[in-house]
Amino acid sequence: MAEYLPPSLLEACVVVGASSDKLQEAHQVFAFNNNGSQEHLLLEPEILHVFVPPFVSKSQPEGESLRSRGRRRRSFMRKKRQQPPSAAPIQGTTEGAGGSEDVSVPKDIDLTALPQLCFPGGLQVTNERKDEQFHFLVFTDVFGNKTYGVVMQRYCPLLDWTSFYKNGAGSSPCVKLFSACGFCVISKYPYFTALKDCLSCLLMQLKVCRLSDMEERVREFAAKLALVPVPPPGQLHLMFTLPPLSITLPCSEDKNHPTLDLDLHLPFICFRPQQLLQVLSCLLQEQRVVLFSADWSRLTLVAESLLAFLQPLSWQQPYVPVLARGMLDFLMAPTAFLMGCHVNHFADVAAETDDLILISIDNGSVSCSSSDNINLPDIPQAAADCFTQRCQSLQIHFDLNQCHKASCTDINEQRAQRRAWQQNLNYDIQTITLELIVNIFRDVGSHLNYEHRVFHSEEFLKTRDPSEQLFYKKVLDTHIFHSFLRDRLNKKMDSFARMELSTRSEIMKALVHVARRPTMQEIQARRKSSLTEDRLGKRRSLPNIGDEQSMSFQRSSLPSRYFLSDSAPKLHPKPVEVFKLPDFPTYLSFHSVQAYYSDLIQQLGKSIFSAQNESSALLARFYYMRGLINTLCSRRLDALSDFQNLNKTDTAIFPTNLVTWLVESLQQEERNLAQKRPELKRLIFRVNNEKPPVEPDNSVKKFKLPLKHLYQDEFVRCIQECGIVKNVETIHRLFDALTDGKQVKPELFKDFYSFWKEMEAESHDADLPSEVVEHLDNSECVYKLSSCVKTSHGVGKIAMTQKRLFLLTEGRPDFLEITKFRDIQIASAPFLLVRIPSLRIQTSSRSETFEANLKAETELWNIMVKEMWAGRRLADQHKDPQYLTQALTNVLLMDAVMGCLPAPRPITAASKLVHFDKLIHEVPMMVPEATSETLKHKINPSQDLPKPQTVHVLLYTPGSGSAASQCGMDMNPKLWVALSGGKVVVFDAASWSMLQDRIQVGESQVNCMMGLVQDHVWIGSQDSVIYIIDTHSMSCNKQLTEHRHEVTGLSVDARDPQNSQQAYSCSSDGTVLQWDSSSLKVKRQYSVSCDRLSSIQIHSGTLWCCKCTLPPVGSREERGQVWTGCSDSPELCLWWTNNSKQPFRRISLPSSAGVTCMIRVKDQIWVGCRGWSCVGGQCDGQQRSQVVVLDPESHSVDKELQAHSDCIQTLCSAEDRYVLSGSASRDGKIAIWKVE
Repeated sequence: MAEYLPPSLLEACVVVGASSDKLQEAHQVFAFNNNGSQEHLLLEPEILHVFVPPFVSKSQPEGESLRSRGRRRRSFMRKKRQQPPSAAPIQGTTEGAGGSEDVSVPKDIDLTALPQLCFPGGLQVTNERKDEQFHFLVFTDVFGNKTYGVVMQRYCPLLDWTSFYKNGAGSSPCVKLFSACGFCVISKYPYFTALKDCLSCLLMQLKVCRLSDMEERVREFAAKLALVPVPPPGQLHLMFTLPPLSITLPCSEDKNHPTLDLDLHLPFICFRPQQLLQVLSCLLQEQRVVLFSADWSRLTLVAESLLAFLQPLSWQQPYVPVLARGMLDFLMAPTAFLMGCHVNHFADVAAETDDLILISIDNGSVSCSSSDNINLPDIPQAAADCFTQRCQSLQIHFDLNQCHKASCTDINEQRAQRRAWQQNLNYDIQTITLELIVNIFRDVGSHLNYEHRVFHSEEFLKTRDPSEQLFYKKVLDTHIFHSFLRDRLNKKMDSFARMELSTRSEIMKALVHVARRPTMQEIQARRKSSLTEDRLGKRRSLPNIGDEQSMSFQRSSLPSRYFLSDSAPKLHPKPVEVFKLPDFPTYLSFHSVQAYYSDLIQQLGKSIFSAQNESSALLARFYYMRGLINTLCSRRLDALSDFQNLNKTDTAIFPTNLVTWLVESLQQEERNLAQKRPELKRLIFRVNNEKPPVEPDNSVKKFKLPLKHLYQDEFVRCIQECGIVKNVETIHRLFDALTDGKQVKPELFKDFYSFWKEMEAESHDADLPSEVVEHLDNSECVYKLSSCVKTSHGVGKIAMTQKRLFLLTEGRPDFLEITKFRDIQIASAPFLLVRIPSLRIQTSSRSETFEANLKAETELWNIMVKEMWAGRRLADQHKDPQYLTQALTNVLLMDAVMGCLPAPRPITAASKLVHFDKLIHEVPMMVPEATSETLKHKINPSQDLPKPQTVHVLLYTPGSGSAASQCGMDMNPKLWVALSGGKVVVFDAASWSMLQDRIQVGESQVNCMMGLVQDHVWIGSQDSVIYIIDTHSMSCNKQLTEHRHEVTGLSVDARDPQNSQQAYSCSSDGTVLQWDSSSLKVKRQYSVSCDRLSSIQIHSGTLWCCKCTLPPVGSREERGQVWTGCSDSPELCLWWTNNSKQPFRRISLPSSAGVTCMIRVKDQIWVGCRGWSCVGGQCDGQQRSQVVVLDPESHSVDKELQAHSDCIQTLCSAEDRYVLSGSASRDGKIAIWKVE
């Protein structure tokens, strides 16, 4: 069982000192040299005692306390006395005398080097008593797993030791000598402060006890610590009492963060910000770093703090923060490392080893062993300046914070004040250092190909300033960065991802899916060498969508790499609760330990009861703790019941391995009882039928050019890997353009790739005059610039942005707008009388025709301008900016194809990439007037995916007011979109930018979604689970597993002012559950007899259960109408709730083959219909769809709206101002309609 249970606070307690023989010899040496010339003598430390749990067992006879079981624990002292020196065991071994008293030391604890580490400077015998000293250890195994130790050195009179061994017989007692004994507490968790407090309490006991009782006192001390559980990640600290102190075990923030129990401000006391940045730069570049101090304890505390500053980057190299004097050879290792040793060795280490980074903690200096200066690149200047500025605001002196407060008269009260101050300071420091890491690596995500797990390192380096490139070159080749890349490619939502997302500018969200070119604001900022950001104001309501806003890139803020503002990002710490453990039993026997656990279970039960209406995350921690203690008491069913409750409170801490072991270890009688308890029956069924977890793909690839001929599928993969295009249809057209239809040569692919990157590089080097930049929108980018040509408006270069064409005049640079793409009427390339081709553009904004003699470039510019005009026109007609984005991509591909193919083939090949111009001329796409007037905007939820996916469900949740804003929460309205395979993406409904590109809720299709107040979204899935998403953290940590079949419907009583107390769900087998949404408990259960229950809705206080394919819709209550429809019928049925005898009425829908979805908005009924498109009176086999708007009073059709090329799957309303419709995968887009 031990391998499944999380370890307790104590892993082992080890006593280290000198053997009796060595102490006797030392006494004789000092007695012989009684003139006092020798002040101390160094002895070889050895392990004297090892105490490991369990300390009590069920087989222990009643009344036999821990004290009487002392002989069962192995004593290295006794073994030394029983064996001659020649028979002594190898140091650090754990074999018992005669094999009968063997101690089971945990397999991952190596005791061989422990004596040296407990006395890194050597074990001294001195003629003066020294104060007790503490230091800290970190042990790392070959797999990178860490174990932590806290060591207390205590000096005792040597006479006491010798008398203990020799019963008073020994050398002359007139020599007063003292020898140290080390007490090391080993734990799996880095509770440095807590374990130091524990050893301090032990010290008080040792000072008043006889030496002969020391072993027993240490054993009792270790046994008590073995009873202390470790809190799970989250919001619960544990407190226990070891007289005279109350000791707190802080929890980690989440499972991705290590436990933090040290003072993070120590490095800020030892180093100035500039030196601290140097140290962090060395660690990021994985140098050979050595810390020095005269105080052993500072080495580990500072080293741990430095590694915490790098989070979420994790140090991957050898890490030994304390090197004993016999371990200095470790510094000769050729690999990178982080180690620490005493300052006395500074000169020797600096002289004997080259290329070491030497960091003196005591004087705050950073140097190199081979030179006076560190020849390493610094952290990028803007990020460093931001960090330095933030450091000035830190209040790192506790006494200054206490000046105005009364003096504490209680030590535990004073410690609590100090602990609260330290926790707040630690959080501020973590925020500042996290911001530093985000500023350094913010742009990494823009150069990742998630589908193929490729990082474009060369392209990333090209986007760095020249002064920063050497730093990034070194960092990109490190193991620490490789591990960071793995997490980014796995889309790990850690602290880095959350801060990067929250500080990302709106324009970066808009342009992240377009081929990147420097915007006008970037050019201005680069010219001014200023990195400032004017963030958009936060809107708390759905905006009015104007035509210009929906058809163009938003005019927004600078996509700066760094988030610089007057204050650090506001990340408020989560409130925590402190739970006090019961007092330890006086005598530790099996029954007293069981009684202790019973008291603990009882206290946890009271806390669970009182926390029912509070935070569910806190409630989950109490359930977890009680489940763990029930497991220790062999109450397996009770433990499973507690862990089952984690599904409803926080699945993030669900102990899957432990629960699986508990289920497998159930006795037959327990299994029979479990079958009578529905919640346990469901849990056991789930465990027995759970699929083995899929191992994540942790590979990270760098893009490499192909070395062999590429067929179409391989060509698609290579183009997607290199990040040029994602859309498969576009890549197929590119394949046809580059080849004869069979394969692409590797040389041609290389030429195409090189030309594409050259175009990107040229655009980044563009330096437009300020007079020109002022005429362009902030978000505009120059994507194409012609050579200097003669035009009807003078000589200059023609420039193309995503919005317009303009002329950059020669000589005195000036801006002359040629046309916006939407204003173009005619674009052609006629031949003049002298046979010189030219580009002619006629616009609606001016009467004269613009003409340019582009010579060989004319034909290319002609098809590019036509494609952009067609994309602009389609974007305007369909209110879909994706048309313009795709047209821009086609144009850039044309340019690259022209550059890499030999004449005369290029223009023919480039013409194969023309798509929208052909589409407009071959298949006229006229948008009906009603559709054009009602349709406001379109968004693409599959923009990160190579192919569009079906939009199964849509849900709009309103934003919150100023209260949430004051709490630091961005609560704009949100649009939740359920795609295939359990993927949910989230849009900010104030700007229609994507907030979250994937929240995974199982692997099955989502059937329904429901919002409760502003805190949670319920999602019903085909896997029979209701997933609950926290709208603040965007995480799915709760599940309702009461249904046994797929969940098909969710509903809440809209008349409930809280909109949250009464919720209903249904599953396909006819089960309907009524929930108390606050406690997540089932209040009532109903059963509907039917083949398949597809949906439920509440109208006028009545729950309607529908066996058709979509839920019923009610009109205004005074009308008493309920509308229903089916997917295989082109009719709606109208029912009257206030007169059940009145027959229903059928209403036919024009051009419809069936109804797929339906909602009521204001006093209108919006219906999503499916049908088949026809050409020339013949059905072409393609599905089409339309939205029909009906008047419930006249029962007639008001509007027929067409915007999707595939079946409409879902409809939802946004504040009764807009209706959103989502379609199947052939279209895969969301249309936003204005409600009249």
